[in-house]
Amino acid sequence: MSAAPLRPPGRLARAWDSDIGYAFRRSPVAMLSTLVVLLAVGASVLAPWLAPQDPFDPTQLDLMDGMTPPLGTNEITGRTFWLGTDPQGRDLVSAILFGSRISLLVGFASVILSMAIGISAGLVAGYLGGRTDALVMRIADVQLSFPAILVALLVFGIFRGVVPPARQEEATLSVLILAIGLSNWAQYARTVRATTLVEKGKVYVEAARLIGLRPLAIMVKHVLPNVTGPVLVIATINLALAIIEEATLSFLGVGMPPTQPSLGTLIRVGQGYLFSGELWILAFPALALIVLSLAINLLGDWLRDALDPKLR
Repeated sequence: MSAAPLRPPGRLARAWDSDIGYAFRRSPVAMLSTLVVLLAVGASVLAPWLAPQDPFDPTQLDLMDGMTPPLGTNEITGRTFWLGTDPQGRDLVSAILFGSRISLLVGFASVILSMAIGISAGLVAGYLGGRTDALVMRIADVQLSFPAILVALLVFGIFRGVVPPARQEEATLSVLILAIGLSNWAQYARTVRATTLVEKGKVYVEAARLIGLRPLAIMVKHVLPNVTGPVLVIATINLALAIIEEATLSFLGVGMPPTQPSLGTLIRVGQGYLFSGELWILAFPALALIVLSLAINLLGDWLRDALDPKLR
C-alpha cells in the first residue's frame, strides 16, 4: 500500500519554524513582552465586560466610595476596591482599563496614519528622485528639526482656533490621532526613501519597467514589500512613543478631557494628590503606562535584532 501524501505545513507552522520564529522562541524577553502587550490589548478591548464599573457613566459612580485606599474597604458603603478609588468614587481598575483603551486606540491609529503618510512620501521620493525627492526630504528635514510634542501642540493650537468650542470635546480624539500622526511621519519617509533608492536599481525593478508596468504599480507591487522590514521595526517603537506622547498631551491638558480619561488624564488628575497621601491615584496609572511602554519598546528592540541579520 502506498503511503498517504504528506500535507504541506500551514502558514502558522511555517512562521513558527522560520528564523524569526526560532529567534522568538529563544528570547524570553520577547515572549514576556508579547504576553504583556497581548494582555494589555485584550484587557482594553474587553474593558466593558471586565471592568467592575463604567467610569464614563456618572450613574455608576458613588461619591461615598471616594478616596478608598487599595485593597481597603470603604467605611460607609462597605465596598472593597483592588487599586482604590479617586475622589469621584471611580474604581481605578476600571479607569485604567478604559484609559488604556483610549491610549492604545490613539497609539495604533496615529502609527497607522504616520505609516500611510511616510511610506507614500518615501516611495514617491525614492522612486521618482529629482525635484520631487528634494522637496519631500526638505519637508521631512524641517519636520524632524522640531520635537514631535511641539508639532502636536501646533496642530492642537490650530484645532482650537478653527473648531467651535462647543464641538471641541467630541472631536478631541480625532484631532489627537491627527496631531500625533502628523508629528511622526518623517521617520518612515526617510527610511522608505533610502530602501527604495537601493531597490529601484535592482534587476526585478528593471524587468518590471521593460514589460511596461506603470511606476505606481512597480512601487506598490514590487518595491513596497521589500521595505516592510524596517518599517515594522519603526512602527513598533513608535507605538510606545505615540502612547507616551498622548499621555504627555493629556497631562498638559490639551489631550483627552476628564470625561473620557486616558492614562495621561488619569496621571494628571492623580498628580494633584501627590503630596496629600493618596499616592495610589497617581502611582497605578503611571505604573500601567510604564509597563505598557516598556513592553512595546522591548518587543521593538527584539524585532529589530531579528530582522537585521548583522545583529544576530
